[in-house]
Amino acid sequence: MDSFEWNKIIGAVLGTLLFVVAVKIVSEMIFEVPPPAKPGYVVQGVPAAATGGPAQPTEEPLPDFGTVLAKADTAKGQQVSQRCEQCHDLSKGGPDKIGPNLWGVVGRPRASRASFSYSSAMSASHAPWTFESLFRYLKSPQAVVPGTKMSFSGLPSAQDRIDLIAWLRTQSDAPVPIPPPKPAAAPAGAKPAVPAKPAPTKPG
Repeated sequence: MDSFEWNKIIGAVLGTLLFVVAVKIVSEMIFEVPPPAKPGYVVQGVPAAATGGPAQPTEEPLPDFGTVLAKADTAKGQQVSQRCEQCHDLSKGGPDKIGPNLWGVVGRPRASRASFSYSSAMSASHAPWTFESLFRYLKSPQAVVPGTKMSFSGLPSAQDRIDLIAWLRTQSDAPVPIPPPKPAAAPAGAKPAVPAKPAPTKPG
C-alpha cells in the first residue's frame, strides 16, 4: 500500500472524528435544558435559596397563647399525642420509655426526671417547658436542641402543635394557667388618643 492510500485512510479517520465532535457540540446547543423556575418538590423544613445569596431562615411568629389555647381542640390534641406515645408514656405515674414520661410536662423544668437519662444537649438547660418553648420544640426538636436524642421530625402544622399543647396542659395535677389574651394592636398609622382638656370653669 503506497503513501497515497495511507493519507486517504488517515484523512478519513480525522474527518470522522471532526464530524463526531461537531455533532456533539451542535446537539448540546439544540437540546440544552434550562434549569426549572421552581423545584419539582420542596423538602419540608428546608428553606429555599434566594437568588443572589444564601437563604436566611425565618423564625415562625409565636401565636397569642391567651387566645389560641382557649379555643384549641383538646380532643384533636389527644389524637395528635398518639404520635408521641410511640416513644413516651403520658399517664400519671407511668414509666419512661424511649423518651421520658410526659405527665405534667407543661411547666416542668427541662431534663428534670431523675429516672430518665437525658442527652447532654437536653441537660444543658433546665428552663421550664413553657407554651412558647414547646411550640418551637415540637416543630423541629433537632433545630431547637441540636444533639437531642429525640429523633421525631416534628409537627409542621401550627394548629396541631397548639391543640397538642392544650391537651398536654390538662395532663397535670396543677395545669399551668392560660395567660390572658394580648390587647389588640392599634391599626397601622393610627394616632394615639389625646385626653380631652377639662372645660374652663367660670369665676364666681
